[in-house]
Amino acid sequence: MSNPVELTLAVLPRDRYQVASDLAALTKPRVLVLVLATTLVGYFVALTGRADYLRLAHLLLGTLMAAGGTLALNQYVERDVDARMERTRRRPLPDGRLRPMEALLFSSALTLVGTVYLAATVGFAVAILTLGTTILYIGAYTPLKLRTASCTLVGAVPGALPPVTGWVAASGDLGLGAAVLFGIAFLWQLPHTLAIARLYAGDYARAGVRVLSVVDAHGTMLERQIVSSTLGLVAVSVLPTVIGISGVAYFITACVLGLGLLGAGLAHAKAPSMGSARRVLMASLLYLPLLLAVLALDKP
Repeated sequence: MSNPVELTLAVLPRDRYQVASDLAALTKPRVLVLVLATTLVGYFVALTGRADYLRLAHLLLGTLMAAGGTLALNQYVERDVDARMERTRRRPLPDGRLRPMEALLFSSALTLVGTVYLAATVGFAVAILTLGTTILYIGAYTPLKLRTASCTLVGAVPGALPPVTGWVAASGDLGLGAAVLFGIAFLWQLPHTLAIARLYAGDYARAGVRVLSVVDAHGTMLERQIVSSTLGLVAVSVLPTVIGISGVAYFITACVLGLGLLGAGLAHAKAPSMGSARRVLMASLLYLPLLLAVLALDKP
């Protein structure tokens, strides 16, 4: 039987600018900006000579398409889950402003074109990393969200690959620096996403998403993981200076920002509340752009 919303969409004309806006919203522009920023930082940190700005433009354009398509594909796959959560039910698909087939065709085409474009203009290694990010995000992380709280760890892997992609685009290979960038991006996501999980635990529970705040609703595992992952982040974040790809200014910045985030995490663990979880989230949002900006600029 046809969905009444889809039948209505088929009969009523839609404003093409609204359709375009809804398709763009599928790509999660704020997340996409973060993906592009971390890719850019990875490129400049790995750079040992003059920047090839044409190659960089190809890298950013291809990543824009492939990552945007992947994020849109995620919204297609999770449309029923999004419809059950207050924070996501007004997205284009659960709200009925787009047909699922439109979203599927748009997201698949954008992902494919972006990946092929990267292979043709930047190289197969970058294209393979980008395709691997898509496969892990859609094929592993997305289905695991309904099965296990370990989805947070799994999801942090594709989220940490964009700076590695930027590194490979600049250097042509993987190295210790790429591993350190991966570690920073991976560990940062844990306190960030766990704070979100605490803030929207009710939403996630209604939708059947098994994040830690749902699985261990009355325990303290989430708070302990915020603290332990932030401790790991503080340790890993100083490694760029240790291995010689950043300077003293970055080292000081990493220590100050890391201790600030750790302080927010410890305060939340001591007296958990919505307010303290929100402070952890805000601290994480301040942490990453400031850290990456100094990392890209403070090169020895």
